[in-house]
Amino acid sequence: MIMMDGFFFHGNFMKRGFTLMKLKKKDIFFETLENMADTIVQAADYFAQNITTLGNNVEEFAATMKKYESQCDTFTHTVIKELNKTFITPLERDDIMDLITSMDDVIDGLEASASRFYMYNLHESDEYIAQFAEILRQSAYEIQKAVHLLSQKKLLAIREYTIRLNDLENQGDEVLRICTKHLFETVTDPIELIKRKELYERLETTTDKCEDVANMLESIIMRNS
Repeated sequence: MIMMDGFFFHGNFMKRGFTLMKLKKKDIFFETLENMADTIVQAADYFAQNITTLGNNVEEFAATMKKYESQCDTFTHTVIKELNKTFITPLERDDIMDLITSMDDVIDGLEASASRFYMYNLHESDEYIAQFAEILRQSAYEIQKAVHLLSQKKLLAIREYTIRLNDLENQGDEVLRICTKHLFETVTDPIELIKRKELYERLETTTDKCEDVANMLESIIMRNS
């Protein structure tokens, strides 16, 4: 028996207690970044799975994407709050802030694209929007893999996914060139043309935001390797 603070503890209990104390709690910054990445994947999956079968569910589609975006705003605010009260951080403060902000830009782009269907009263997708949705879905998974590796301090392994993100962004550029050309060749209604063109460009800009995450991760690798 061992006495601590007036209480008696059995030796085996104390051993288990010390073992538990050795288990480090996951850093709040890495945990929040992982939660953000996981939510982006959920949002991108939902977007890609529902974009081709919207029909009369446009309002629900936009509202669900808004919920994902709001959840990510909460994660961003958590990071800001923790940065303001934490003396020692696992990465440079600016790197943490820039990374969470770049990830927030991705979910903002997905939500903004979804909201266009509701605002413009669009109930049908097309093959190009579906291609953009798949590129963004794949990009979300690459971001998720990279961020989880960051939490494990496996910095050099992240490069595989940043390279993949750059490649996916290039694919987005190519889809934009093709769909814009096709749009001006086939659509004669100027209102419809404006709607589609703005939506295509919004989706392509979101692929750029995914590449921004890759660039931020590369910067972190360079500074910490």
